[in-house]
Amino acid sequence: MRDAVSTSPPRPGSAAPPDPALAEAAAAALERLRTAAPLVQCITNTVVANVTANVLLAVGASPAMTDIQGEGGVFAELADGLLVNTGTPSAEQRGAAYEAVGARSRAGRPWVLDPVAVGALPVRTALARDLLAFRPAVVRGNASEVIGLAGGTGGRGTDATDDVDAARGAAAELAARAGCAVAVSGPVDLVRSAGGTVVRVPHGSAMLTRITGGGCALGALTAAFTAVAEDPAAAAVAATTVYTLAAEDAAATAGGPGSFAVNLLDRLHGITPEQVAARARLVCEEDGR
Repeated sequence: MRDAVSTSPPRPGSAAPPDPALAEAAAAALERLRTAAPLVQCITNTVVANVTANVLLAVGASPAMTDIQGEGGVFAELADGLLVNTGTPSAEQRGAAYEAVGARSRAGRPWVLDPVAVGALPVRTALARDLLAFRPAVVRGNASEVIGLAGGTGGRGTDATDDVDAARGAAAELAARAGCAVAVSGPVDLVRSAGGTVVRVPHGSAMLTRITGGGCALGALTAAFTAVAEDPAAAAVAATTVYTLAAEDAAATAGGPGSFAVNLLDRLHGITPEQVAARARLVCEEDGR
């Protein structure tokens, strides 16, 4: 599956200078994650389950693909983080997803919704829109998926056909409706808080669009960071920053998608909070929808 994740620098003159405080916050979140080793329940699609688990392990979290009815809600009460990804929504997974988000909602604990191919296909679109009522802490998707979740038509299957800025209005609508942060993946990632603050993350590599699970794994990483960051938007910014910086490093020595996928795991394992603080060029801007 392909998902547009950061591949190019920010638009010239479009934003304020990078804010070092944002980079320091992302670095501190990574340090807390490495210390806490959060247990992350992933109700995710079968295409990317192995990639997702390896990404979580590489960064220092612990994955659990607990996605059957009768266990979804039970495990959600135990897990530190929860991802629901709509990539292959079998009846069994749909039932587990409702159990899990219900348990998290009753407990007032965060979870992440990754609306894969929503807007383009009817079953997953209905599911994701229903799940939105359980108020995820973060919605993370490409621009077309975010637009589709908000009521638009979506993209071409899992591929985005809209740019990030086209999804700003949809992101604001979802944030208001569910009281959540919204992370939009694209050439420059955009994270919108429930309160309206927008942070741009101008890192990554086009190679992320050439491997299975390039975007889906970021949803799981975001769920891991919600376990160690009190603010959902800060969790989404930290996850996106760590992931896309690691992708830049992985691409620098990769000969193609295969070696990039292996390098990405190595770089997620090796990236340090100090490197994040020094390299991240995160920009905060007004929400000028």
